[in-house]
Amino acid sequence: MQVTIHTYLIVLPLLFLGGFVDSIGGGGGLVSLPAYLLSGLPPVPAVATNKFSSAWGTGLTTGRFAINRLIPWKATLPAILMAFIGSTLGAHLALVIDTKIMTYLLYFILPVTAFLVLNKNLFKEHDASERVSRRVTALIACLLAFFIGIYDGFYGPGTGTFLIIGLTILARLPMTQANGMTKAINLTTNVAGAVVYLINGQVLLTLGIASAAANMLGNYVGSGLAMKNGTRITRPIILAVLVLLLIKVIFKF
Repeated sequence: MQVTIHTYLIVLPLLFLGGFVDSIGGGGGLVSLPAYLLSGLPPVPAVATNKFSSAWGTGLTTGRFAINRLIPWKATLPAILMAFIGSTLGAHLALVIDTKIMTYLLYFILPVTAFLVLNKNLFKEHDASERVSRRVTALIACLLAFFIGIYDGFYGPGTGTFLIIGLTILARLPMTQANGMTKAINLTTNVAGAVVYLINGQVLLTLGIASAAANMLGNYVGSGLAMKNGTRITRPIILAVLVLLLIKVIFKF
């Protein structure tokens, strides 16, 4: 597929906003994936290029968590393996599914994901007395990493949020540990999915590299702003992009 200047003019500003949103309140994927779809990319190259550009920002964030020793590696390593397997399967599924079905699925999943990501009432941290054994926690973390990994390889937006919700509610991890584990798992799913798409020639490399730079810049700008009510800014941005995508779908069909 040929990428035009029109594609860059749509994607890069929105990828900047996606990084900005992600650094403040999460949910940047709800801006970045629609950006590719709005520019006219077919579903699989859109997901593939989004996966490639997202991996860079996730890598930087994970590195910061690792340096500050915020990742519980003993509990995380088995989950990382399951995440790799799951994301690889999800990416292969996206490659073989019919394009029309993939399109309908993307447009259906986007608003559902937006509702879950923006619903902060789903986040809950358990007291120490409510926590389960390490073995049960590790098993739940592996299952979450595998199934959410499939979702991330196939689609992507909201993965970090879903992992944190699952690790705090089901695995009953403290928020700090859940957040650190989430970064490592999400980096794994992004890299695994990106590799599968790269091997199969679905990533638009030039666009992906430029998008990664725009996304990291947005992340940097957003993280430098101390915002107590970040969702007051991020929520309208996400909803505005989804409305634009809905308008595009209506005119297309």
